[in-house]
Amino acid sequence: MSDDNERRRMVRPPSGGTAAGRGMGQKIKTADKKSLSSQQWIKRQLADKWSEKARAEGWRSRAAFKLIEMDEKLRLIRPGSRVVDLGCAPGGWVQVALKQGASAVVGVDLLPVDPIPGAILIQADFTDPGVDQQLIDALGGGPDLVLSDMAHNTVGHRQTDHLKIIALIEAAAEFAIRTLKPGGSFVTKNFQGGDAGGVLETLRAEFREVKFIKPEASRKGSSEVYLAALGKK
Repeated sequence: MSDDNERRRMVRPPSGGTAAGRGMGQKIKTADKKSLSSQQWIKRQLADKWSEKARAEGWRSRAAFKLIEMDEKLRLIRPGSRVVDLGCAPGGWVQVALKQGASAVVGVDLLPVDPIPGAILIQADFTDPGVDQQLIDALGGGPDLVLSDMAHNTVGHRQTDHLKIIALIEAAAEFAIRTLKPGGSFVTKNFQGGDAGGVLETLRAEFREVKFIKPEASRKGSSEVYLAALGKK
């Protein structure tokens, strides 16, 4: 894992950003007051079948279906599981973990997240000193599952953006390896074609099985893929 603290730091939240902005909170009636790109994002959200299904079923974001599919295939969440969700806004994965029977769920994000009954939600930079221990203390012990859907604000420079992606994966993986109970699992966002650096090799040494999975609910044309490490040794 890299010791470069600067690379490990998560990007600061965009000014005026909210958890709702990453979920279902936007309304098309406000589109005339927004930029063209924002209007296009809102229209895409409202037209997307997964977003529509999320609204109908009460999930906070379409991302809930990504975790539901991964859980069905990999049996990630078991009754009584303790779960940490890194980059949890707007809370869709927290909702899924609770519904699937997790006994304790702690989420952290740079953005504020509306309360979810049964979960502890912390607004903080996960990479700041002491936040990792704060998560474990709130959870009441080591987790059975660490989830990371963390992302960063791209700057448009491919190499820089790549380093930021790797930094988040490294930080999440280091936390998972250090805190997971034996037999526990770790899932993190990655991107197809993106080199996971030394993380993949490290995970293969620490877990029984490591695989990539692309949920159906990931947007078509997106390079998003998830890296799942199962069975902590």
